[in-house]
Formats: sequence, C-alpha cells, structure tokens
Amino acid sequence: MKIDAGRGGPEALTDNSIYFYACHENDVELCHMELRALFGHNPESSAFIESSRKVEPNRSPFISMRLDVLFRVNSIEELVLNVKAVRLEEKTFKVVYMKSGTKRSYEEQRELERLIGGHITGKVDVHKPHVMFGLFSNGDTWVFGVCHSGEAVWLKHKDKPQNYSTGLSTYVARALVNIAVPETAGIKAIDPCCGMGNVLIEALSMGIDIVGRDINPLAIKGARVNLRHFGYCDPDLVVIGDMNEIEERYDAAIIDMPYNLCSVLSPEERVRMLNSLQRFSNRSVIVSSERLEKDIAAAGLAIADQCTLTKGSFVRNVWLT
Repeated sequence: MKIDAGRGGPEALTDNSIYFYACHENDVELCHMELRALFGHNPESSAFIESSRKVEPNRSPFISMRLDVLFRVNSIEELVLNVKAVRLEEKTFKVVYMKSGTKRSYEEQRELERLIGGHITGKVDVHKPHVMFGLFSNGDTWVFGVCHSGEAVWLKHKDKPQNYSTGLSTYVARALVNIAVPETAGIKAIDPCCGMGNVLIEALSMGIDIVGRDINPLAIKGARVNLRHFGYCDPDLVVIGDMNEIEERYDAAIIDMPYNLCSVLSPEERVRMLNSLQRFSNRSVIVSSERLEKDIAAAGLAIADQCTLTKGSFVRNVWLT
C-alpha cells in the first residue's frame, strides 16, 4: 500500500477522527454536554473523543485539534512500516507527538517524532509545515494521522461595545449554540431573548441561519451595535418583540431566561414562555438560574440532556429539550 499525497496532502484511510479537548473544572459538565450533542456519545477520556463525524475544531471552545486517522496499529514497529508509504510532493511536513495519550518524557516524544518523520518521503519544516502529522499513543494502540488545529474564534468576540454584566460569556454562548445546532445545514434558529446578542454573534460566526428577538428596546439597540461591530449589519437580524407572539416555526432555539433584578419572572410567566418555546421550536436549549424541571415538564417539553454551570456563587442550569 502506498499513499501518494501529491499536491493536496494525504487523505485519511479511515472515517474516524480523534478530537482533543480541554476545559476548566467549572466547565466540565458543559463541555461534555456539548461533545454529546456534536458526536452523539460521551468522550472516551478526559482529553479526547473519537468519532466518524467531521467537525471543524474552531466550532467548539473546548476542542483544540482534530486528528484524521491514517493508520491505527498495535506497535511502533508496525507504524514505521506503514508511514513508509506516505509520500509528499511539493509539501513540507512536521510530526508532533500528541500529549493526551500515553505520557512520555520530552526526550521520548522528540525521539518518536524523529523516528516516524524519518520514514516519510518529503521535506521537514518544523516552523511552518504544509502538513502537520500527529502521532498518538494510547496503551497498546498507535495512531498516526493528519492534524487540523482550530482557531479560537470566540476570543475575538469577547470585547464588545455593549455588554450585560450578567450576560453569557462568549465561550458559553458558543457551546450552547453547538448543543442546540449540532448540524448546521438547513437549520433555522432563534434566540427569543437575545439581550446584547452574544448567542447571535457566535451562531452567525459559524454560518448558522439565526435571528434574535427581545422585548427590551435597549437590548435590541445594544445587540445591533454589537452585531455591526463584528460585520453583521442586517437590521432584520434582531427585532423588538415578545417571544410569546412568535408565529414562525424554527428548528432550534437558545433562550437565556431573564433573571436579573429588573426582569424577575413570575412562575406563570415562566410557564407561558416555555409553552411558547414548545410551540415555535423543534429543539431548544434553556438556560436559567432557577430550577425549571417542573415548568419544563408542564410545558410539554422532554429533557434530553442537562448540565450545571458555576461561576463563583452564581449558578446557571442548562437543559436541552
């Protein structure tokens, strides 16, 4: 067997990819909930998850890299035999040992990189290679593949002209969008209580068809300022209105229930909002500082997944219905 990468770089010989991820201890539940939504199962470890689904690493605030598997073997000797088939034409490369698997010393990692790289036909460039290969060892299994790094897009959205002090952070907003819309093609989404537009900005940056609504005209004004700041200038992206009056049907919704001192909701209003959510959205992510399981059930919504977020003494509950 030979792999002639040609001008376009090598193509994976298997359908699977390994995604490497990391999160703060306060975000473990949210991270795992997002991974379940994107890949349909829990991660195999605290550092990686394997799937046949191809997801761009920059979609998730927790995923740092995707390794498209070329070879999976049971020994380093067998891997050496396989990588001899990799030939690069007019492409430079670099081999990197993935630290998320079996722990090895710095010297061992570099020696393994040199060993594998020395059997690939092509030119090494450790600074700006055209192709980055990943070497992953997990127990008795050795994996070799092509690495795809992700850009932390959401970090560019942290500094907005307008903000709520209790608004969703950019990485939380991005994770919630991924939970609500794991498959983006043909999906119409809405944030019916959009505030300053944090969820909208993350969704739009992923190419998702989404609109926003808020009953507060000051929030709509702030959202439009923030959207324009990041190049989203269509005024119809956000409108003033009560979510209980929405008539159009959507595939997905993300709603951060009002919880600050100026927006205290009565139990009756919470149930009314959830009833409306059930009416206009097929799939919903609900966020609240209160426990809403009974209200969610009363609205006829079934909880498919859930998690809790903590930041100091402030707690957010997240449900997928």
